[in-house]
Amino acid sequence: MWSPDLSTTGAAQTGFTSPTYSLAVDLAPDASSRQYVVTTLSGTQTGVRVSSNGDPFTHTVRKSPYRALPTPNPVTGAYGNIPKNRVEILTRKGVKVDSAGKIETMNLRLIAEVPAGSEVNDPANIRAAVSAMLGLLAEEAQDYGDSLITGIW
Repeated sequence: MWSPDLSTTGAAQTGFTSPTYSLAVDLAPDASSRQYVVTTLSGTQTGVRVSSNGDPFTHTVRKSPYRALPTPNPVTGAYGNIPKNRVEILTRKGVKVDSAGKIETMNLRLIAEVPAGSEVNDPANIRAAVSAMLGLLAEEAQDYGDSLITGIW
């Protein structure tokens, strides 16, 4: 079950020193979701704002209804289309778009599409993919943040 620590250590970013985020359970947008809101900040994060109604800072996980592996063709043993079970993690953050302070919401999404049946038949490789991706994101967090700001990839 997805349940982040209520105190999260942030990854390295240019100009940030030891960023941490305190989370609280928030009202989820629908029954298939769980949501957490950033309530306090620690470390040096000059200019960063916690969540408010008009300036959100939230993390949401949403899962689609479970889809099972279909029965294979009785003659060929082949499967038709194998459905994918989808889980999305969404971080929303209010950002100022002009010098007057107009706030618009930025969305960052991580989407997993796991082929039905693989959760039973190959869990180790699902875990390996998650480990590698999150490790890469943690390792590249500062460069990713820099690239979003500079446009240099």
